[in-house]
Amino acid sequence: MSTKRKNSLGYMAYILRFTQIGFIIGILQGIISIYFNTFIGIFTALVFVGMLAYSFILENRLMLKMQKEITNQVDVLSKIKKDMFVDSPIPVVVLDKIGAICWGNHSFKEMIGEEEVADKHIRSIFSDLQIENFPKQDEIYEREVIKDSKHYQLICNKILWDANNTGYQYVIYFMDTTDHKLLEEEVQKQRCMIGYIYVDNYEEIMQSIEEVRRPMLGAIIDRKINVWFKNNDVAVCKFDRDRYMIFFTQDSLEKMQSRKFDILDELRHIQVGNDLPVTVSIGIGRNFNSLTESKDDARAAFDLAIGRGGDQAIIKRSDKYTFYGGKTKEVEKSTRVKVRIKAYAFKELLHDADKVLIMGHKNIDMDCLGAAMGVYRAATLMGKKAHIILNESTFAVQELYNRIMEQSEYQDLFITSDKADQELTKQTLLVMVDVHRKSYVEHPELIDKAENVVVFDHHRLSTDYIEDAVLTYIEPFISSTCEMISEILIYLTDKVKLTQIEADALLAGITVDTKNFAFKAGVRTFEAAAFLRRAGADSTRVRMLFQNDMETYKIKAASIKEAEIWEEDTAVAVVLGKHEHSNIIAAQVADELLTIKGIQTTFVITEGGEGLMISARALGDTNVQRIMEMLGGGGHKNIAGAQLKDCTIEDVKIKLKEAIQDYKQEGE
Repeated sequence: MSTKRKNSLGYMAYILRFTQIGFIIGILQGIISIYFNTFIGIFTALVFVGMLAYSFILENRLMLKMQKEITNQVDVLSKIKKDMFVDSPIPVVVLDKIGAICWGNHSFKEMIGEEEVADKHIRSIFSDLQIENFPKQDEIYEREVIKDSKHYQLICNKILWDANNTGYQYVIYFMDTTDHKLLEEEVQKQRCMIGYIYVDNYEEIMQSIEEVRRPMLGAIIDRKINVWFKNNDVAVCKFDRDRYMIFFTQDSLEKMQSRKFDILDELRHIQVGNDLPVTVSIGIGRNFNSLTESKDDARAAFDLAIGRGGDQAIIKRSDKYTFYGGKTKEVEKSTRVKVRIKAYAFKELLHDADKVLIMGHKNIDMDCLGAAMGVYRAATLMGKKAHIILNESTFAVQELYNRIMEQSEYQDLFITSDKADQELTKQTLLVMVDVHRKSYVEHPELIDKAENVVVFDHHRLSTDYIEDAVLTYIEPFISSTCEMISEILIYLTDKVKLTQIEADALLAGITVDTKNFAFKAGVRTFEAAAFLRRAGADSTRVRMLFQNDMETYKIKAASIKEAEIWEEDTAVAVVLGKHEHSNIIAAQVADELLTIKGIQTTFVITEGGEGLMISARALGDTNVQRIMEMLGGGGHKNIAGAQLKDCTIEDVKIKLKEAIQDYKQEGE
């Protein structure tokens, strides 16, 4: 019944009731008139009685008609309700206050694939739904849920039975958003992203072949890069002889990832007479926000790839990095242009500083202390006061530390972190040696306070490197930080005069990190050693710094005796018990195990200060740095380590096995 029709019938009923009052008054007047005129009084009363009776009959008919109309309206509303809820294409379910299902429409039953839904708990269907999150008052709760690969927007209302909020139910609607989600994903897949490609050591590669073959090698490199990326729907733009920019979509990136960037292998196998392998560094910014942010992320990934030695592809997504490749040994650069530039820049910074604070990593080792001594000498050559921040000496450097402290010149050389805070000014130069990760330094808070920070390191660049340094010199191909500082000293001034102990310290650092010139010792390493030898270093005195006591040898022997062999070429040992210098023993055991025939990779587990530590070593193509990074550590391709907290030795072995398997799968 229409609203107009309903109002018309109601108005007629109202008029009838008003008229009936007039009829009753007329009857009363007729009765009163009987006393004056019997005939007229009776006649008047009978007329009004008849009219009143007729009005009642008419009112009854109107009420019956209204009742019928209302009944029809209820039927219509019931049908509408049935169409809206029971037969609605939108799934609807009613829950009680604890989450049990009271009723669900046909669409809801089809959605979950069940006919009987009464008394089931909603969490038996959507396990991650929390009733505590449902609306408390007159509000709406919304969230996304997934059922059978379909996406729904859940909308929940609270329906009250009474004003006291004691009786209520929840009504939930499920709006299918699958198509919207698919469209959104499709749009994301089509968004453009940016990457950079750099041919590592292009100049050295070209110089390693005959001049007539250089154009051919350049053309082969160019063609392989263009063909590989074109096959993955990537646009390539070459803007320098050894640099490219790439543009691609999410689909293209997934294709490249599925192939594990095997372009790295294809380029490495190019051979037209070149002595050095062709490798590239690839940095990709997976950022959907804007091209500018994608470019910035690509640049960060690209810089990280180069800083880690090249021959790898790195994808940056927010603060997460994904690595591919990195199997090739770092190639030593013959040119010294870079070190000359860095030495000049360092000289200028020293000139402008009021004093110099030198800081290394926690658990200082020989390379770290030797490099710190070299920087100390550089500062004094420029007439600057310098201090090395060291809270506590370690077993690894105890002999050298004792020798240093015996010299009167170095009585105020070492200061604590608290003293460093007092010494720091706006003009102070803070020099980091043998470390580039903020979390690893002796006093991390000092980096935030210092305005002028310099970083010297030879480890492969990590994702959490120290940013905003005024000078950063990180070269993974250099054997040690002591070699790096020795070269800096050569180019710092024309005449560099080191004390005997400083020369010994620098040579000791090189000796330790090259394993007595067996690992990563290039031409420049021996030239640095020759420079130190001329400056007064003595190999016999240096060797005496590494002598062990008998107890240490027994611990090492016991660990080697119980070593396990995994997959024929991997040795895993454990240094049992907590020793004062467990990390040094573990490193020495790892080195000793590599002398066993057939062993290419070694891992030694030992107790550390805050958990268990792993020392890793490799002789062949295995990149132990990647394996250790999977466990939260880092290092070099051939020398790396990691620390794990809240683990048993067996837990560490299981995690180590998983990391080795993951690493091997990366290379498949």
